[in-house]
Amino acid sequence: MSDRPSPDDGLSAAELAAKYGLAVSGARPGLVEYVRQLWGRRHFILAFSQAKLTAQYSQAKLGQLWQVATPLLNAAVYFLIFGLILEADRGMSREVYIPFLVTGVFVFTFTQSSVMAGVRAISSNLGLVRALHFPRASLPISFSLQQLQQLLFSMIVLFAVTLAFGSYPKLSWVLILPVLVLQFLFNTGLALIMARMGAKTPDLAQLMPFVMRTWMYASGVMFSIPVMLADHPKWIADILQWNPAAIYMDLMRFALIDGYGSENLPPHVWAVAGGWAALLMIGGFVYFWKAEERYGRG
Repeated sequence: MSDRPSPDDGLSAAELAAKYGLAVSGARPGLVEYVRQLWGRRHFILAFSQAKLTAQYSQAKLGQLWQVATPLLNAAVYFLIFGLILEADRGMSREVYIPFLVTGVFVFTFTQSSVMAGVRAISSNLGLVRALHFPRASLPISFSLQQLQQLLFSMIVLFAVTLAFGSYPKLSWVLILPVLVLQFLFNTGLALIMARMGAKTPDLAQLMPFVMRTWMYASGVMFSIPVMLADHPKWIADILQWNPAAIYMDLMRFALIDGYGSENLPPHVWAVAGGWAALLMIGGFVYFWKAEERYGRG
């Protein structure tokens, strides 16, 4: 056996890897390459979201009807408590308040479901994450896409409610599409943030229902924020109206409901809606990407 020293003697692990073109398994790719990989998995993302949507109510006898029944039942309960008992419909006729309430419940549920699915996106799919190599952002994005598909299915009922209470199709209904696009981008960014946080702290999934319930009550789902807070300092109503959940709900109400005019919207509302969407989508994506190599480990 030769005692002649190897030319690799004395080289560190990093130097050896560089010499032989080796890379760390599961290393995080660059941001541009990561986006390219995600685009290459677009068919997987869509198929995964559709499979999750189909399986969500597969054990229930009413099946996919629960996609509509659940938010409608929530709206009925809120109407009983806030509309009839607490009279939160101040200044609104029933023809406006009921579509106002149903729209708020459906739109907020879109964000709420995206957040709750996002926080479990990694921790509930560890087998998939550890078994296969793919951009981990595919999971929270697919869950947000699943919630968008669920909302689109529910929009049929929302249209029926608005028509039943005298709000007929008009030019403003065209605004529904950009509102949904902006809210989807916002929800996806938020889901990405929650996915990284939930991967590190699984107990966060137990806390989030309380956070989301507080957010719902602060966003004017059941009442008009300016009317309800008319006797309080104006800055309080301004802060609540500028929160993204309230922004997207009010834009959808403005698009759908006759009698809910632009006077109910905060100034520069479209710029704010676009700003929230861009901030959360870009910031959430980068925040999630930075921890790419750590998902599924430990």
